[in-house]
Amino acid sequence: METMWLRQARSLLLVPLFKCLVAICLVISLLVFVESVYMNIVVIYVKLFKRKPEKIYKWEAMQEDIEVGNQNYPMVLVQIPMYNEREVFQLSIGAACRLIWPLDRVIIQVLDDSTDPTIMEMVSMECAKWASKGINIKCERRDNRNGYKAGALKQGMRHSYVKQCNYIAIFDADFQPEPDYLHRTVPFLIHNPELALVQARWKFVNANKCLMTRMQEMSLNYHFMAEQESGSTRHAFFGFNGTAGVWRLAGMEEAGGWKDRTTVEDMDLAVRVGLHGWKFVFVNDIEVKSELPSQFKAFRFQQHRWSCGPANLFRKMTMEIIHNKRVVIWKKLYVIYSFFFLRKILVHFFTFFFYCIVLPTSVFFYEVNIPTWSTIYVPFVITFFTAIATPRSFYLVFFWVLFENVMAMHRTKGTFIGLLEGGRVNEWVVTEKLGDALETKLLPQVKKPRNGILQRLNLKEMMVGIYILCCACYDFAFGSTLLYIYLFMQALAFIICGVGFVGT
Repeated sequence: METMWLRQARSLLLVPLFKCLVAICLVISLLVFVESVYMNIVVIYVKLFKRKPEKIYKWEAMQEDIEVGNQNYPMVLVQIPMYNEREVFQLSIGAACRLIWPLDRVIIQVLDDSTDPTIMEMVSMECAKWASKGINIKCERRDNRNGYKAGALKQGMRHSYVKQCNYIAIFDADFQPEPDYLHRTVPFLIHNPELALVQARWKFVNANKCLMTRMQEMSLNYHFMAEQESGSTRHAFFGFNGTAGVWRLAGMEEAGGWKDRTTVEDMDLAVRVGLHGWKFVFVNDIEVKSELPSQFKAFRFQQHRWSCGPANLFRKMTMEIIHNKRVVIWKKLYVIYSFFFLRKILVHFFTFFFYCIVLPTSVFFYEVNIPTWSTIYVPFVITFFTAIATPRSFYLVFFWVLFENVMAMHRTKGTFIGLLEGGRVNEWVVTEKLGDALETKLLPQVKKPRNGILQRLNLKEMMVGIYILCCACYDFAFGSTLLYIYLFMQALAFIICGVGFVGT
């Protein structure tokens, strides 16, 4: 009798519910696929017809003018926000001070939020060293860390000398621009008054540190190749990456400047400036050296901020975007649907729930048929597009898929927290650079380190890994497909991350 009741519950409740979940995932799969194809078609168009930014926008090299001298060059402020950056502060300050630009037309502003007296003294000495060489460099400090990076940038804008500047270049503490960076970016802003931002791409100096950094390189290269380039070409809008970009001061001020209401102050500023009708340009040929997190703990915290922040910003800005009168309705739809909803929210949910929950659970529901196109063809096309952004890592693409599915769990959790404004919504992670590796410190709540194996054990990954492993064993014993091959490998990926055997 009990067995019959269970069978009826399964057929009347569980199977229809699971079919509904599968149907939802299939619809989302198509949406993600169409978006990916669309972005890559734009990229192919750019490559085939050589639609470089220099052809779309006016660009002329800076020329010496004997009559007016250096007055021909606009004033540029270079901001370097940092916090206890013992290992890289010399590199970042040195790279900024070596930028080729007339000395009387550039101001280097070091926004030092350091709390370590020794590091503060070292930063002051480094600034004094460059000042003695004729560099106009300012070391600015606050008496608090309110707003973290956004707060430091906002405070930096209040100094009187900033008002004489036309453009502002921003570099995080581990970024090292080439000396000709300003000569290649600023002319876009000079000759195109509708442009508010010129964004360069990142080049990773420690990409070969470990397998995890190689896979990060693949994801970020695709982000720049597809999302940034397609957004720049088709809509003249994309999310500011927080560094390696040059802003027009007038555009920033019109949009209200920096705000610290979320942990993605860079995206917040970009959306507000874009809604005022300003245009952005991404220049793929300009690369700025930077570092990647090589410790799994650091990478997890970074991904939490990068997923939680956009979701929380979406919650805060949706109605503001809808009611905006300055941009056309198509651009508003693009920002709400494509930029935010699909890429920053839906794709995280889909990746984790479909590939790590629904697909493994399907082994228990033989009545439900998941079409091959959703499990093989669509993922293959999307993965192929990602792989070609980093040709040298093509052979790592399968490891990348498994690792991205693991990280989708953290991104999904962060997205939920951002949408619901949970307890960790404003949690800020400071990644302390160590030259070629990264250490993470969590602010403002510093948790005590755990001892022994517990310090490396990640329970969430372990739990999901064990569940997928059980599904794989069941499919191997009773299933009629080869799905268990994928499930065993995905379970192994979760378990490896669960025991902390990833990164440096």
